[in-house]
Amino acid sequence: MTHDDALTLADFDRDGALAETAERVGISRGDALRRAVLGGGALMAGSALLGGLPSSAMGAVTRASAGDVDILNFALTLEYLEAAFYAEAVAKGKFSGEVGNFAKVVAKDEAAHVGFLKGALGSKAVKQPNFNFQGTTAKQATFLKTAMALEDAGVSAYAGAAPMIANKKTLAAALSVHSVEARHAAWVRQIIGKGNNPLPAPTAFDPARTKAEILKIVTGTGFIVA
Repeated sequence: MTHDDALTLADFDRDGALAETAERVGISRGDALRRAVLGGGALMAGSALLGGLPSSAMGAVTRASAGDVDILNFALTLEYLEAAFYAEAVAKGKFSGEVGNFAKVVAKDEAAHVGFLKGALGSKAVKQPNFNFQGTTAKQATFLKTAMALEDAGVSAYAGAAPMIANKKTLAAALSVHSVEARHAAWVRQIIGKGNNPLPAPTAFDPARTKAEILKIVTGTGFIVA
């Protein structure tokens, strides 16, 4: 993967709605801001959240290259998507037992990831888009299959983007999120499979997905709306 293949917000944002970094990609900032939306609710961005992360991760982004900022904003957009998906599932209250516990725990984790990335990026962070999950958070089988697809996409997106991150401290912060996303992916696979396919760890190696592969997955969901 070359630097040109790095997962950037400009690639993810099909209609310009998320283009907080609009000046760099040639889109009117005013238009971008009109079409973007602020994330609802207070997200965890305080010192408690940062306790388990690299100590200088917050400052690292302020010294990061424009490419690093774009990659982290792409990650933030994926985290917005995941956080909103699980938050909606929890709010609907349709799931109990292990599935309900999974939804609640992962919802907290994804909200924490959003808070961390927003805090690290500061004024460079993109705004949260609008989402329409099309009923996938109300039916258990659909919820679990969608969660597996989102978690697998997130893990492979971090793996694909990591080699493109120039600042080592920023990379360390990104990898601290990546490993938790991998645990989420294994957990939901275990719930679905119960010892059968899909196995929690089906292969010895997980290939990183390219930009094109991630975009196909994310855009194919139709979850992001203008």
